[in-house]
Amino acid sequence: MNKSDKIKQKLARMLVSAPKLSLTLALILCAFLSAFVPKLAIDASTQTLLLENDKDLELWRDITKRYKIPNTLVIAYTPNSDLLSESSISTLAALSKDLAQIKGVKSVFSMLDAPLLLSSGLKFSDLLGKIPTLKDSNASKEAIKAEFLSSPFYKNSLVSSDFKTTALLLTLEPNPGYNEFITSITALENTLKNSENNATAKTMLKEQRAAFKAYRDELRIAEHEQIAQIRQVIAKYNQNSQSRIPHQASSSQLFLGGINMIADDMIAFVRSDLATYGLATLLLCSLCLFVYYLQLRYVFLAIFICLVCVGVASGLFGLLGFEITVISSNYIALQLIITLSVVIHLINSYREFFRKKSSFSQKAIVYLALKERMSPCFFAIFTTIIGFISLVFSDIRPIISLGLMMSASIMLSLIFSFWLFGSIMSLLSKKSVNTAFERYFSLTTLCAKIALNLRARKVVFAISALGLCAGLWGISKLSVENSFIGYFKENTDIYKGMELIDNKLGGTVPLDIIISFKKDKKEPRNSSLDDEFADEFASSDAAQYWFNERRMSVLKSVNEYLKNKEFIGSVSSLADLLEVGKELNEGRELDALALALIYSSLSGEGRELILTPFVSIENDELHFSVRTLDSDPRLKRAEFLRTLQNELNELVGENAQVKISGAMKLYTNMLDSLFSSQINSLGFVLLAFFATFWLIFASLRLAIIAICINILPLICVLGAMGLAGLSLDIMSITIGSISLGIGVDSAIHYIYRYKRELAHFKDSKKAIIASHASIGYALYYTSFAVFIGFGVMISSNFWPTIYFGALTDLVMFFMLGSSLILLPSLLLSQSAYPANEKNKAKTTNAV
Repeated sequence: MNKSDKIKQKLARMLVSAPKLSLTLALILCAFLSAFVPKLAIDASTQTLLLENDKDLELWRDITKRYKIPNTLVIAYTPNSDLLSESSISTLAALSKDLAQIKGVKSVFSMLDAPLLLSSGLKFSDLLGKIPTLKDSNASKEAIKAEFLSSPFYKNSLVSSDFKTTALLLTLEPNPGYNEFITSITALENTLKNSENNATAKTMLKEQRAAFKAYRDELRIAEHEQIAQIRQVIAKYNQNSQSRIPHQASSSQLFLGGINMIADDMIAFVRSDLATYGLATLLLCSLCLFVYYLQLRYVFLAIFICLVCVGVASGLFGLLGFEITVISSNYIALQLIITLSVVIHLINSYREFFRKKSSFSQKAIVYLALKERMSPCFFAIFTTIIGFISLVFSDIRPIISLGLMMSASIMLSLIFSFWLFGSIMSLLSKKSVNTAFERYFSLTTLCAKIALNLRARKVVFAISALGLCAGLWGISKLSVENSFIGYFKENTDIYKGMELIDNKLGGTVPLDIIISFKKDKKEPRNSSLDDEFADEFASSDAAQYWFNERRMSVLKSVNEYLKNKEFIGSVSSLADLLEVGKELNEGRELDALALALIYSSLSGEGRELILTPFVSIENDELHFSVRTLDSDPRLKRAEFLRTLQNELNELVGENAQVKISGAMKLYTNMLDSLFSSQINSLGFVLLAFFATFWLIFASLRLAIIAICINILPLICVLGAMGLAGLSLDIMSITIGSISLGIGVDSAIHYIYRYKRELAHFKDSKKAIIASHASIGYALYYTSFAVFIGFGVMISSNFWPTIYFGALTDLVMFFMLGSSLILLPSLLLSQSAYPANEKNKAKTTNAV
């Protein structure tokens, strides 16, 4: 007996020799860790989906600070009457007033507050005085409507092109503390990179992270309450609108949009999904277990072990300060599935030994089952951990967190499954097993017949080769996309609001474009100003000279390009002021003198409103605030950004440098990084699997076969995605590592059992029959449980989760067929023990 067998004997004997003590210790540990479950927080903020070391993230934060870009929410208001009717205006005024009273809302900007420059008959010289708005304008409704539809400040931004929808912009109170924490933590992290032994920096970093978490949690609660209050106001006005005109289908509508709203809704979806996944998975798997075994003791045993494992893991994560994100929210369903897989293998092993050793005591049968399943279950969990731990190679914290959480949780599942199964089953009395399901449901027998038939095997190999070629072709067509609006179902309010804002109010996803001018050796003197003006302005404010012809030429050309660029909706820049100023200046363009006059005459508040969002004279930059049409199905974001960068570089030439940032850029960077890291990690996973297989099976041939039957299903599913035009997103992009990690268990369990039967029978076909009649049942029991578990994800409101569940189900289905048909076919074709004619006849009769 080797050392490994001795260890297995000792562990199995420990679990069954003192079951009451063993069970008590397990429950005490479970109760202790479960007490920390309430500390397990949810973080579904958009920050969790950003690359931590992304240079564009630093640029975005710098741009936000420099141009004082506020955090805003948008409410799209579509009245049932004309926008300029008295009822619409009064509703808009009342709505604005109610929204402005909500804590955390700094200001509300609507049509009522929009300066009417063109319809009021103003001249250029009036720009510096008081400008009338809709509240106090004497202009006709036709003139006001014409201005809203033609002004670059308002068209397709504040009002829709059909003049049926308008936007209310809610500027939220800034939270400078958030960025201060980020800056402080980043600085401390950089300090530790340069000096790992800096104890002071380590202590400060730990304190800062704890303080930041507390601050962020308070902020999130306040933001959630704020969103809830805004929605209450919206609901009140929607309800009032419907109650006034119940006979009209086209009543007034209000929809909310914005980054804070998306984050808040995602947290709600995560909470809902956590409850749904857990409850639905347990109920469906309980039903499956009862159908399999027709005995309630196995159902209750399996469910109890699953609940304990999830409670222990969740408590440990709460104790260690882990947080659940949109991505890692799947860990409960994943752990339930993997735990159930281990328990099913233990139950099947027990039932098998019960039939073979019916005269043995209950403890002896439990001991044999534990000892027999210990090695294959350990190696199955070990390879699953390899699949999940590969996610740590990502630069995205939620992906790393998912890899760590799943690696820890399934190791706990392995330990507690054996611990509780051995303890509880040893305390239960012997009871005859019901094998009706195995007798009447002959899936394994059918699969064995296909594998044993030479002609059928050739068909299997031909189909596999065809699937491999089609899969590789489809993979070449795969793309990576990140559509915010595409994350949610069409019947959700978040989708409806984003779609309306996207299509009618200039787009949803922001993009920031910075034009940095290169310094000339000698800045040309502004020829538009005579010496008298130049001397006067030079002595008072040299920054006025910044508005020269070279910069204004770049401004106009870039602005025109962006407004004509496909997939771009709203464009805001200094060019809007030039365009309006031209109309006010009797059709004459504003020259550098006029711009210098405006600049020098504006108050600090006026500059902040008109110039600061678009110009940084100190940094010699122009800022273009752009919103993209996220709902356009033709938009390929990575390609769009590359084209935009190249064309803008060509447009500005050598005079300036183009920088692109914003949400679209950051999330595209995230997906690109995740895709490349997953491709690289798949190589690591496959190499680690191969080494593990070689170690377990002590056979190069079996290791190669095991790798092949696991890669083929994944290639087929990813290829099907490419051929169907589905893109990889934040969830499905991890399907490779996760599916391989889970699916490889079947190959390990089958080959492990096959080698045992082959050593006994010395005949590969008999070994296949015996393997299908034993471990084959456990494989499709567990595979079906996995299928049910991932199928529950289809109920989510989050499309990436739905696709992830459906695609993983497809991979698991193919992997089951691969394990029960392709694997034995390959084993028979390369068997080291070819059967003779006599054995062939016996084998045929046996099947």
